[in-house]
Amino acid sequence: MTSERFFEILTMLPVPTIETAHMTFVSTFFACILGFPLGIYLYAASPSGLAPRLVLYSVLSRIVNLFRSFPFIILMILLIPLTRLIVKTSIGPTAAIIPLAIAAAPFVARVTESALSEIDQGVITAARAMGSTNFQIIYKVLIPEAMPALVSGLALTIINLIGYSAMAGAIGGGGLGNLAIRYGYYRFETDVTIGAVIVILILVEAVQLIGTAISRTLLAKR
Repeated sequence: MTSERFFEILTMLPVPTIETAHMTFVSTFFACILGFPLGIYLYAASPSGLAPRLVLYSVLSRIVNLFRSFPFIILMILLIPLTRLIVKTSIGPTAAIIPLAIAAAPFVARVTESALSEIDQGVITAARAMGSTNFQIIYKVLIPEAMPALVSGLALTIINLIGYSAMAGAIGGGGLGNLAIRYGYYRFETDVTIGAVIVILILVEAVQLIGTAISRTLLAKR
């Protein structure tokens, strides 16, 4: 590869990288808004939770599993009418945020439920002995105790969404995936695809390192 070609590829990468970051972090925000309360409720309603609701838990759990196992590309296509209703278009990074958030919300819910379930029952017993309500136990005891695991789960969610955003590029979602498809595949410019993949790997590694560092810091302060 010549130096001119190298710098040409470099000039292609900033805008798609920003689009990928925009899709990933905004969809993560909305996925947390949807998935975090759902995960808390799944934990509370589980057989070993604070207020078991076995039938409701079984129904919600199956719905979450269904959405988690749904292929993202198909989900994105099925959600095109909803996307158009909300953002008035089905093309571009902003439109991709809707299916990305909906696809990630069940994962956030499961991560939250799992993190809360790992808390020692002795902590809950002690909180109950002090007269704490279920609401107080969740927000003053369980969530602070589970925060390191929640941060690690959030990092995994972001990493998954980076991969999903690349797939979204295949059907007009923009970002690095769109760059790799439009130039690398359709125009047979393999070096562009390699450049996009390298940036995606860098983003994934950065998120993993930051998530691990924050999780370890929170764990050390407990």
